[in-house]
Amino acid sequence: MAINKILEFIHKHTNVIYENSLILQNIDKFILCFILLTFILSTFVSSDMIGYFAICTAGLTVVRILFTPKDSFKLETFELFLLAYFMLVLVSVAGSSLLNLSLKGFMKTLIYLTFYISVVHHLKYNKKSIIPILITISGCVTFESLLGLTQSFAKVDEISGWQDVSNLNPEEVITRVYGTLKPLNPNLLGGYFVMTIPALIGLFGYYLNKKQYLISSISALCSVLACVVLFLTGCRGAYIGLFSVLCVTFAVSLKIFWAKYKKLFMTVAGIVSAIGMFALMAVTPLRVRIFSIFSMRNDSSNSFRFNVYKSSFQMFKDNWLVGIGQGNQNFREVYGLYMKTGFDALSAYNIYLETAVESGIFALIAFVGFLLKLLYDGIKSILKTDNIEDIILITIPVLTIVGTMVHGMVDTVFFRPQLQIVFWTMCAILSNRLYAND
Repeated sequence: MAINKILEFIHKHTNVIYENSLILQNIDKFILCFILLTFILSTFVSSDMIGYFAICTAGLTVVRILFTPKDSFKLETFELFLLAYFMLVLVSVAGSSLLNLSLKGFMKTLIYLTFYISVVHHLKYNKKSIIPILITISGCVTFESLLGLTQSFAKVDEISGWQDVSNLNPEEVITRVYGTLKPLNPNLLGGYFVMTIPALIGLFGYYLNKKQYLISSISALCSVLACVVLFLTGCRGAYIGLFSVLCVTFAVSLKIFWAKYKKLFMTVAGIVSAIGMFALMAVTPLRVRIFSIFSMRNDSSNSFRFNVYKSSFQMFKDNWLVGIGQGNQNFREVYGLYMKTGFDALSAYNIYLETAVESGIFALIAFVGFLLKLLYDGIKSILKTDNIEDIILITIPVLTIVGTMVHGMVDTVFFRPQLQIVFWTMCAILSNRLYAND
């Protein structure tokens, strides 16, 4: 790559600075600290503050690239889809009728992608950072789980109308927990759980394989707690996302345990399924909430989404080539021209429709192509390898991506920074495990 030749030239002139700077020689430690701080702070600070820490991470990465000898870039095949997506987003922004608003949305996308590049580059030279990153993510979701459980027992009041209770008896109404993620919203917390629970499940398997049973048991308990609190969010899209995560977990577990522990595996799977079915039948608010998914137009939330989908699809039809431009503010301004009276919306409530509306059909194809190629290579690697540790570390990000793609069919909390930071980090971890040794 031409950029690597340029870097070689730069390194010849910056090598002296690197050799005499203790900070530059330890810059990877600073980068890791900022990555971890971004996760921790994202649980309670504003979106702008999360962005600042992501920018700092990217800035330190640029410094590392410029001053560290033998640093280089390598563009993987699946990242060509991401590059195409980025270029198409640029075109959509340039063609937007609301350029200022679209630029604000584009800057967020740019920050997320540079954070992804930063994590990819850091892990390229620091594979051991994967476990600290996963532990930090697990710590954050465990904190949110404990807080969510507390909110449930305290029966916190809703901040806004989060569920249709017009046809429900008081005992059928679920107390929807929302944690600390800003803006406070149970759907946001549900989406966060879908993305982060795979880290807990993965650490359970990782430490079980290492025969560190205490840490493994703690991870298992935290996984169960997080799943329980996910249901307490009342986010039905997260329910579907979690179901997809558990299905993939079950499929991968078959590969690991079936040959040697067939009877034990079937027993455990049967017990877990029985507990799940008992909870579904015994806990009335949960049963009512899940069954409301199939109520179609009889549920006001479902009906609202159908109206938004219809209007958003019309927006896409009128702007199918390059879209309307980036960002939820830009979306809302244009959506006002299409919406059904009384059904205002901040987004399309579907990440694929949202991407198509904002950036056009080809940007959608590029984005989905990026995810599918990454998933395809991940699943192929899981099927081919017999190394348990590799299987686990590949499965964790695969679970996050699958859960996100499924949940994203009915919601757009994916675009919130707390979720974006986790999602792109998982993509970076998967990239590292698949291609770092090429």
